[in-house]
Amino acid sequence: MKKPEHFAFVLVPEFTHIAFSCAIEPLRIANLVSGEELYKWSLISENGETATCSNDIVTVVHHGYDAVPECDRLFILSGINVQNHVSQPLLNLIRKARVGKAKLGALCSAAFIMAKAGLLDGKRAAIHWDFHDGFMEDFPEVSLVSSVFVADESIVTASGGTATADLMIHLIAEQHGNELAVAVADQMVYNAVRESSAEQRVSLQSRHGMRNPHLVKAIQMMNENIEAPQSPALIAEEIGISTRQLERLFGRYLNCSPKKYYVDLRLQKARNLLVQTDQSVTEIALACGFESPGHFSRVYRSKFGITPTTQKSTIG
Repeated sequence: MKKPEHFAFVLVPEFTHIAFSCAIEPLRIANLVSGEELYKWSLISENGETATCSNDIVTVVHHGYDAVPECDRLFILSGINVQNHVSQPLLNLIRKARVGKAKLGALCSAAFIMAKAGLLDGKRAAIHWDFHDGFMEDFPEVSLVSSVFVADESIVTASGGTATADLMIHLIAEQHGNELAVAVADQMVYNAVRESSAEQRVSLQSRHGMRNPHLVKAIQMMNENIEAPQSPALIAEEIGISTRQLERLFGRYLNCSPKKYYVDLRLQKARNLLVQTDQSVTEIALACGFESPGHFSRVYRSKFGITPTTQKSTIG
């Protein structure tokens, strides 16, 4: 009998439990359905005893950072507040593993850790959409994608949640064929397995039930011009309609004006940067198209009920 493929998972504090389950269960079910031990797995944490996820469930692990077993694949799995958990022992573990035989992977927010270790430069990578803004600011040399996973790089990445199951089912298909992968998905009652090219987020059109191409183009322009906001009149001219038509479209589909939607879009990016990066309030204000830190602070407080400076201090 062929030796089972060994997957090791490094559980970083506050890792996401749904991503953890979606990583392990396809492997367990593959063994069950095939009637063979195709996979085995080990769990690793810094203290070598337990790991606590973001919902406070405590998991018993097999190894510590100083005793990582030989394995075929080594995945780093993290979740919220990932910036606070990038320890030197963890980076040492990853850099040591890089020169070993194991293929590396990152799940949920762990692409941040891989990038911090300098292993994603020039590579395509996936990370949970909530981390995109901060990640792109911190690691411009990484080609971040919006798809659910990336499996065709030397370091595979999945964006978390059920995307982890998509990646695992993809890896099962690669090793043992599509028939087994489909059987695993059926056992999971998972009838919408996604290819790597699938988008993480529901499209704007689907979310709001809209099919108007002018509105979609207008919002795309806004997203592409956060640092240097364009006026509604210029956006309308660019997409070939009048400013009044643009106002009506936003009112009909989004129940707000183009100006309000644009400001909210910029404020959401600002909030992401405040939470996810070490950039100063002034740097974030400029990156999100606000004319001054004072103006930014007033608008931010009006939206979120808290100043940017207070927001940043509550994270640190």
